[in-house]
Amino acid sequence: MIDTSNENKDRQDLTQFDEIWLFGYGSLIYKVDFPFIEKIQACINGWQRRFWQGSHDHRGTPEQPGRVVTLIPAKKDDITPCHGMAYRVSPEVFEHLDHREKNGYLRHEIAIEFKDGSSKQGLIYIADEKNPAFLGEASVEDIANQILMSRGPSGENSEYLFKLAQSLRVLNAVDHHVFEIEARMNNDLRNCTYLSETAK
Repeated sequence: MIDTSNENKDRQDLTQFDEIWLFGYGSLIYKVDFPFIEKIQACINGWQRRFWQGSHDHRGTPEQPGRVVTLIPAKKDDITPCHGMAYRVSPEVFEHLDHREKNGYLRHEIAIEFKDGSSKQGLIYIADEKNPAFLGEASVEDIANQILMSRGPSGENSEYLFKLAQSLRVLNAVDHHVFEIEARMNNDLRNCTYLSETAK
């Protein structure tokens, strides 16, 4: 089983930060199971959200991993920001978060942009293509099908997709990748319902 929690503990000296901001772009937007001092809608630039990371411990299993989002560098001509939530937190929360994000995610420093135009240096979890759980690019159809078939200790993989899409809408954020997979998933579910009803 992949476990990056110990590696993350050595990546930054959290005691050197005057204040610590954490940027969430996936389940950290809607599943806030950690204490925070302040929460603000924010974005980052130069990154794109993608369902390219495997989930062996939350939304899937080692035998049938689900798919969750990570970030990839944006193309040079893509200036669309990646929207999410920023949390001001204490160093103690990373004991929990490092464990939660242990399946291939590493902590990085990143510039977080706030709606008032200000910017702060913060932390983010990213699972890059070098980590063993990285699944990589696939078609919208294949990603939707894998999500539809996957479930793990944290629940259905489809729940992750739908909650993320809904959370982005609440933020008035458009993410074509997420919304295309959501639309495909809804279509697949309608087809499953139709086939089930016609088989009766």
